Amino acid sequence: MAGLNLGIAGAGLLGRLLAWRLAREGHRVTVFDPAPHAGARGAAGWTAAGMLSPVAELECANAQTAQRGLRSIELWSQVVPCLPQPVDFRRAGSLLVAHRSDLGAAQRVLDVFSAQSPADTAPPRRLSTQQLHELEPAVLGPAAAWLLPQEAQIHTVQAMDALADAAAQLGVAWRWGEAVRRVEPHRLDDHTFDRVFDVRGLGARPELPLRGEGHGFTPQLRGEGHGFTPQLRGVRGEILWVHAPGLVLRRPLRLLHPRLRVYLVPRPGDIVVVGASEIESEDRSPISVRTLLNLLSAAHSVLPELAEGRVVHTEVNLRPALPDNLPAIETQAGLTRINGLFRHGWLLAPALVEEALHDAGLGAGLWKESA
Repeated sequence: MAGLNLGIAGAGLLGRLLAWRLAREGHRVTVFDPAPHAGARGAAGWTAAGMLSPVAELECANAQTAQRGLRSIELWSQVVPCLPQPVDFRRAGSLLVAHRSDLGAAQRVLDVFSAQSPADTAPPRRLSTQQLHELEPAVLGPAAAWLLPQEAQIHTVQAMDALADAAAQLGVAWRWGEAVRRVEPHRLDDHTFDRVFDVRGLGARPELPLRGEGHGFTPQLRGEGHGFTPQLRGVRGEILWVHAPGLVLRRPLRLLHPRLRVYLVPRPGDIVVVGASEIESEDRSPISVRTLLNLLSAAHSVLPELAEGRVVHTEVNLRPALPDNLPAIETQAGLTRINGLFRHGWLLAPALVEEALHDAGLGAGLWKESA
């Protein structure tokens, strides 16, 4: 199958991973995207803290998401060393913490983890106050903490840049400033390919077909989703970066709270990413005062040193989501669609790419061995 002429609509996280992977297999790859250049932050993949949390995300996902997440962490560990520039990737686990008044809500979340976790998933490990202090001396205030040892993190901005550079070095043709308006088997607008991939996220919404209607094929949809329907929607997410010189945080931290999903993710350069809101709205306006106050207040309650930090960057984007908030892969002759990654883009992207290429007969998951 080497040497195929392949087209990709969309240069977000999925598009970059696909382009890099396919080019490494010796295929000729062309990627189309409306962004003006590789560093333009239009895709949802830019606006993410990069928590790779297969267990913690069971609060709003299912066991298949956890399994895919665990596979993706393994794949990221293979991808990152192959990239031409450094990408901060850590497998030190993550922490769950809760205040005394929220222990009941925290226990309900832990019960969900226990019920949904795949058999090969390590359960949350309760930490004593001394154990928490030894792991994260800067974390003060929570009444309870748990370690999720299999979880990881990745620097999303570094990875987006590195994937684009790596793919370009392998000969991928990036067609920046060119939005794809029509996707058909073997065709992106007027361009013909041996196979095309539609990974445009919300950009694909006008063309996503009703499941199997009018296309003369039966889509192969993986997972438990509704497939591709016109109900793809954008879910608003907001994050902020805090520069906190001297603050030491070694792993991501998630606060178990009855109303908010609050996480803190350390990055090089004394940066802590605080996120994230999840709002059923397609408004792309700047971050709201409500979100800013809620996130910073919650973050400060477990990481007091943040009080002397400086908010240096805020960001808003829309995550593409299907009605059940689960992703879907559609495969037919000459065309593959992947969409609906919701809040799990970085957690699921490598595993979804692996599955999609396997379905298309373009690979069996040999990421590291073919390097």
